[in-house]
Amino acid sequence: MIEVLLVRTSLSRLAPGLASRPAAATLLAIAVAAVGLGPAASPAAAATIPAGAGSYSDSRPAGTSGPTTNTGAPVTPKLTTAARDKPVPTNDWWSSLAYQRYGDNPYSTPMYGHPLTYQAKASGLEVGYPTTPAIVGDGRQYEYAHKADLTVGLSGLNSPDTKADAWSDWTVTPYWADGSRTFRATIGHGMPFVYAKGSGGDARITTASTPTVFSDDGNVLGITVAGHHYALFAPTGSDWNVSGTAITAGLGSKDYFSLAVLPSTDALATYRKYAFSFVTGSQVAWQSTGGTVKATYSLTTEAKEGTERGTLQALYRHQWLHTTDALTPYTYVSPRGTMKVRESASFTTSQKNNGVVPALPASSGVDKARLAGYLNEVANASDPFSGAADTYWTGKALGRLAQLVPVADQIGETATRDKLLGLMKGRLQEWFTAGGASEFSYDKDWKTLTGYPASYGSDTELNDHHFHYSYYVYAAAIIAQYDQAWAADSAWGTMIKHLIRDTANPSRTDSAYPFLRGFDVYAGHSWASGHQGFAAGNNQESSSESINLSAGLVLWGAATGDNNLRDLGSFLLTTESEAITQYWFDASQQVFPASFGHDTVGMVWGSGGAYSTWWTANPEEIHGINVLPVTGGSLHLAREKAAIKRNIAEMERENGGPAQEWRDLLWQFESLSDPAAAKAKWDGVNGNYEPEQGESKAHTYHWINTLNTVGAPDMTVSGDLPTSAVFSKDGTRTYTAHNHGSTARTVTFSDGKTLSVPARSTATSTGPGGSNPDPEEPGPSTGNTFRLKSGGVLTTATTDPAGADTIASADGVNRDGTPYRPTVYEVKKVNGKVASGAATAFRLRVDAGTKVGLAPQVRVSYDLTGDGTFDRAETFRYFATDPVNGWEEYTQASGAQATTGSLGELKNGTVRLEVWNALGNGTSQVQTGTDAAVLKIPYV
Repeated sequence: MIEVLLVRTSLSRLAPGLASRPAAATLLAIAVAAVGLGPAASPAAAATIPAGAGSYSDSRPAGTSGPTTNTGAPVTPKLTTAARDKPVPTNDWWSSLAYQRYGDNPYSTPMYGHPLTYQAKASGLEVGYPTTPAIVGDGRQYEYAHKADLTVGLSGLNSPDTKADAWSDWTVTPYWADGSRTFRATIGHGMPFVYAKGSGGDARITTASTPTVFSDDGNVLGITVAGHHYALFAPTGSDWNVSGTAITAGLGSKDYFSLAVLPSTDALATYRKYAFSFVTGSQVAWQSTGGTVKATYSLTTEAKEGTERGTLQALYRHQWLHTTDALTPYTYVSPRGTMKVRESASFTTSQKNNGVVPALPASSGVDKARLAGYLNEVANASDPFSGAADTYWTGKALGRLAQLVPVADQIGETATRDKLLGLMKGRLQEWFTAGGASEFSYDKDWKTLTGYPASYGSDTELNDHHFHYSYYVYAAAIIAQYDQAWAADSAWGTMIKHLIRDTANPSRTDSAYPFLRGFDVYAGHSWASGHQGFAAGNNQESSSESINLSAGLVLWGAATGDNNLRDLGSFLLTTESEAITQYWFDASQQVFPASFGHDTVGMVWGSGGAYSTWWTANPEEIHGINVLPVTGGSLHLAREKAAIKRNIAEMERENGGPAQEWRDLLWQFESLSDPAAAKAKWDGVNGNYEPEQGESKAHTYHWINTLNTVGAPDMTVSGDLPTSAVFSKDGTRTYTAHNHGSTARTVTFSDGKTLSVPARSTATSTGPGGSNPDPEEPGPSTGNTFRLKSGGVLTTATTDPAGADTIASADGVNRDGTPYRPTVYEVKKVNGKVASGAATAFRLRVDAGTKVGLAPQVRVSYDLTGDGTFDRAETFRYFATDPVNGWEEYTQASGAQATTGSLGELKNGTVRLEVWNALGNGTSQVQTGTDAAVLKIPYV
């Protein structure tokens, strides 16, 4: 359990969003007494390494530090000989295996793979499956803390340390050796299995309490420990021996065995099938085309016995919401909500590309003279960088200026634009030239580039590089938009690419930097701590500063013609956007425990989440830390407008009124959902306030008044150019796109709209269209989205009271695919044309109470002419409910099971939704009258 110290301090104006800052050791109760590991190797003399027109050093500036233990002793990566020359991905869920932050713990701190948790110790690997959340920190934090159900190792194993031996995109293999025995265990995100290899001893499982054996079949043993079911698999011909809490099996001439956590005892046969299909690696591949981002997550396996090469994977919520691949009925509990199991070595997700634009489009709502005045206040300030010296605060200042360059250009203030560009270039060039007061230094042991002066542990703990460098990449992308020569590799582009390689390297073969240092491709978001040395695992506070790096990659790649980097940015942003939606904002209200009394968290931990920051308990900053900086990459937040409203309402409740310190950030956040409300707050102070230090009155004025004119972002529509966006107000859509290329191009949007964009220009156009929810996640009722209303009605009205209807029992018969006593909802006299690229979508909340084995299923049917004959029927796969009281979310992401007929124009047509229980012997409920009880039809 961790204890977070929450104190409202005068530091609330200090750096936001920087997890693992130096004072963090006082915030987390971890009993350690550190000792040093000895000095890291360093070159005899410093050298300057040329990089285009810039340079960096291969040795730190005098008087500075690199990675250290918590007592300040230098530390080098804790790797086996086989892994020693491979760049280690610090800032990962398992980084404490490689980074010995605490000197008396040469093994690891708890690691949260989900569904399993782990901690290395002398005798092997602790394994746990936490299923019950604890609420700590005066109700401000929830956690599923690691607690060992068992320890897996070898008889007699007593290793002096644990090292990282091998790793891939989301798996890792720790290594133990004690002179007589060697032991390895491959673990990973979403893996219900632990794959063990050892020599010099028998396989040994030590349980935390006396196990209950529910199955004993020689080399396959089923046990229950602490209410959790495990299967143990020894080589064929071996036999497990149970003696109290010790379970052993001889390996004979073999060197392998495995174990799995089971979702239920009757799953043993399925899991047994894959017990010897050992995972040897993991890899994600992404593609961004036509306004869609697809990602395929694949495991490589080795058959230790037999020929089976498949496996089982548990998908996080942000993944299964966006896959149509078949899923089993098996599920697991996790701090990220329900995980669903797929029986395959790969799966694919697909999401709309969340576009990034250099600036919001020009609008009539902006007074150019007033905006020009605000711009001049910044450009002509005596110190536009506000005294910034370290990497973070310099970055914040660069970000503030970068947002104003395209705004100044938009209103014809070219002299101001060029002055801002000159300021940015000058400061970046200072940092990109070794030997001055500020520079970057490469550490050959940790394979990382660190800026000095450093801050918030970016040097001594390898924290937050993606936060700090995001601002540099974004600022450079804006410069490149106007000055391609400056961004050339022969000029300053090579140094920017070094920052990108340090933080978001797309290469797995680069010997200088690790692949995607801080971005956890399976967890769907980045981690901030370089060492992961906490009882609660790793953490990330400012998810929005991580998004800032992804947005910077999109713009930099587009501006320099590097489509691979541009598409990497799109993949990272789109993936993390869904993770933020679910795990920071709990937009579907299906992740946070019911006992956790908050609608958002400031920090996500491996074990859960916390309504807090590292430096203050001020609600404005707890909420604002996952908003800043507000840029053209922030539009993705508008996908869940109801969540934004809940977020702002909670902030004001906790704050005792509207925001005061970070009001500008929170106004801009609110404007993504309700521009009129945000503008009213801006108008109420009429510019009489102090901007947040990464903000300016010019940017806030332009942002709020533009959105008030063109409407909030319409996330139901995407363009086939990543630098495009759509806004909607009062039935009119505004389409905008920036073309960084040297030739004109036509941007096609998913609603059929096309927009011709000249070379190196922004274009904007308008057309009819409503502000509709994302068809993949139906939201509030409007137009082609209908709420379920008790009494069997589908309605666009939003004033009906919330309620619930009963779904009849399947009466113990398998009703899969065929409606049986369905609860039916209909709407008649519907007119509409089929929307290009759209599909039927629904979001239902269902609850089976404590009943086991119920499976609500949905069929949506279309009678195109209202003549009583349904021309099209779409049956979706059933949803496996859990036997725990509480609403669960069922969406079209479960996948289509069967489709008959074709869609066509609706002319006084009828739309019907049927929901029934496909399995079991009991009734369940479906919610009505809320925005979580909706059907969206693919019509306009």
